This record gives sequence, C-alpha cells and structure tokens, in this order.
Amino acid sequence: MTEAGHIQVSRDGPVARIVFNRPPLNILHIPAIQELNAALDALPAPPHLRFLVFTGSERTFSTGVDVRDHTPDRVAEMLGSFHRVFRKLWNADWITIAAVRGHCLGGGMELATFCDFVVATHTARFGQPEIKLGCFPPVAAVLLPVLLGPRRALDLILTGRTVTATEARELGLVNRVVGEDELDGAVQELLDSLIPLSPAVLALTRRAVLRASGLDFERALEEMEKIYLDKLMKTEDAAEGIRAFIERRRPVWTGR
Repeated sequence: MTEAGHIQVSRDGPVARIVFNRPPLNILHIPAIQELNAALDALPAPPHLRFLVFTGSERTFSTGVDVRDHTPDRVAEMLGSFHRVFRKLWNADWITIAAVRGHCLGGGMELATFCDFVVATHTARFGQPEIKLGCFPPVAAVLLPVLLGPRRALDLILTGRTVTATEARELGLVNRVVGEDELDGAVQELLDSLIPLSPAVLALTRRAVLRASGLDFERALEEMEKIYLDKLMKTEDAAEGIRAFIERRRPVWTGR
C-alpha cells in the first residue's frame, strides 16, 4: 500500500483500491488531484490489473473539489487536472467500482457516478451543490443526462439538492444500497462475481456498452470546459459565489 499523501493505493491481485485520504471530508484540492492522476498513471492496464475500487477514508466518500481552487488564478489548472482523471478512466479498460459511505458531493459525486458500479451504504448522501456557489458541475452536466435523462439531470443540477442512497438507487445512480457494516462485503461479493470472467471479454463488453450509449464523452467534456472557463468563470455571480463561500456569508447575486 502507498500510505503517504492524500491518495492511498493498495493492490490485491487484479484489484486496486484507491482511498481519498483528506479526512474528515476528503476534499480534493489540486495536490490531491495531482496525486490521483499520478496513481492512475502508475497502475498497469488489464489483464495485469482489472478492477479499481474508489472509496473515502473514515465515514465520507468525498465532498468534491476544493472551492478555493475555483479562484481565477487556479481554476484552469484545477479543471484540467481533475478532468484528466475522467479522461483516463474513460479510455482505460479497468472496471471501476465506487464504494460510498457518508457524503458524496460535487466532484466526489461526479467521480462516484462515473464508475461502472456504485455500491453505497444507507447513510450515503449524493448531491451536486455547485449551483449554490454560482457554478455548475461539468462532468455531471455531460454524464447525468445520459444516466437519468435531461429532466432528472436538471432536477439535481439546477436545485443542487442532496438525495439519499435509496433515492439515488431509484434514480439509477446507485446499483446497490447496503448496511453501514456491509459495504466491504458487498463490494467483495461484486468482485467475486466479476473476477472469474474473461478479462478480454469484460473490457470489450464495457467498451461496447459505453459506445452504444451514444456519448462522445471527450468532445462533450471539452465543450463543458469552454463554457465553464470562457463564460461561467467570467460572470460576476460566479466570482461572488466563490467569494461568499470562502467568506462564510450568503452570496449577493447581480445577474451578471
């Protein structure tokens, strides 16, 4: 296991476990995101390594990317580094599993729901609260309409509301909801059902399903990045939302 830093990685045969380790909320600031990218770059491709399990330390998956990294001098670096994670996972042939307990918000929810499987405890809570800061979640804006349909995606993204694990399962964001002490066993049960299968066929089938969804993820994400950096981050309201959060006050929107 790699213990140092904000990302812990352990290997057990065909499975790697990646733990977000910035308790209590496992917020992903730029150094943590860079560590995550480095960890993914260092992992071998199938058939040497076939499965990635993402989870958070203690009782939280992740509450997302650090708001302080949305300032004008950091936002481009943050967005590029964070989205590199998703591009890597999209193009790789690993089967990915998110093991979620506690809060799974913002970029944390984007990472979890981007995985091929999501197993969550009853205590898990999912949400994309970016709109309350005068922002929007680019990966979720690409992914959620495909997973949920436009109307349900807009419900989550435009309201920024938090949903329980049970509602997330009903929406189609979560595969299985288990008791608090059953998460590790449920993930292992899933792995036990997948490990005996052909590595080549699993990877090919995953790729076929992703292509059949019609989602051109990289092109769509590039469009979202342009909107985010060239339009959203140049509005007064986006700057005000970030400032208000950092200053712990209610934002005063101007509509500009």
